[in-house]
Amino acid sequence: MLEQQLLNALTLGSVYALFALGFTLVFGVLGVINLSHGAIFMLGSYAALLLVDKLAMPLWLAMLAAMLATGLIGLAVDYLVLKPLRARNAHHLTPMIATIGVAIMLTNLAQGLFGAENKRFPLGTIPEESITWGSLHITAVQIGIVAISFVLMLVLLAVMRRTQLGRALRAIAESPKAAYLLGINVEGLFYLTSFAAAALGGAAGVLIGLSFNAISPFMGQPMLHKGIAVIILGGMGDIRGAMIGGLFLGFAEVLTVAYISSDFRDAVAFGLLFLILLIKPSGMFGKVLERKA
Repeated sequence: MLEQQLLNALTLGSVYALFALGFTLVFGVLGVINLSHGAIFMLGSYAALLLVDKLAMPLWLAMLAAMLATGLIGLAVDYLVLKPLRARNAHHLTPMIATIGVAIMLTNLAQGLFGAENKRFPLGTIPEESITWGSLHITAVQIGIVAISFVLMLVLLAVMRRTQLGRALRAIAESPKAAYLLGINVEGLFYLTSFAAAALGGAAGVLIGLSFNAISPFMGQPMLHKGIAVIILGGMGDIRGAMIGGLFLGFAEVLTVAYISSDFRDAVAFGLLFLILLIKPSGMFGKVLERKA
């Protein structure tokens, strides 16, 4: 049933896009690739699980709290790791290496606290309501995932394009030094960017946890690979590209599993990405030697 597979692809692709948005936001504004983003994504899932399981918190509130928690983790990573490197004007590869260390530390911490086996949300937490429309079966979880993802993506896009804050972030993306001379609080907006990006990653972690109802300390690494692929496909640092690239990857994966084989899921998706980059190396919306917020 093509309609069902397209719905599944939209659900998965919207989560990929949401995850990649945080990734590309940090690159666009701070100019670094934060490789701890996958681990923060994973911690978002665990935060929501703990709040629901131990404190009996409503799912929507647990998700908001998980976004706040992961946002604070992202802020701590920026303050403790990235800020000292910025102050020393470190080589652009140094933050990547440093955030790999952060990712390993957070993953090992989660494994020590929660174990290596998959965890699931308690029974009754995930809504089981569904709608059947002809051959199409739509669950409440799918509706929620797509709706939440697109709302968060559109809010971020509106902020970046239509507000004074967005204009300040775009100015920093073009030239932090020039933005500082114009009176923009560059360091403060670096912190805000790290917080917002990590919060988006945490939200994606909660949504993927709800979608598959399986949470593990190692779930962040595969998502990290796909996030990197998405931001390269869409154009480094471009928000529109992250959104469309995430949807493209989701559709490529789901349709490959449905009509070819699950064994070729990543091979076909990344093969298509390779072909697109052969045609347009800068990505769909990227420009050579130019970064966009």
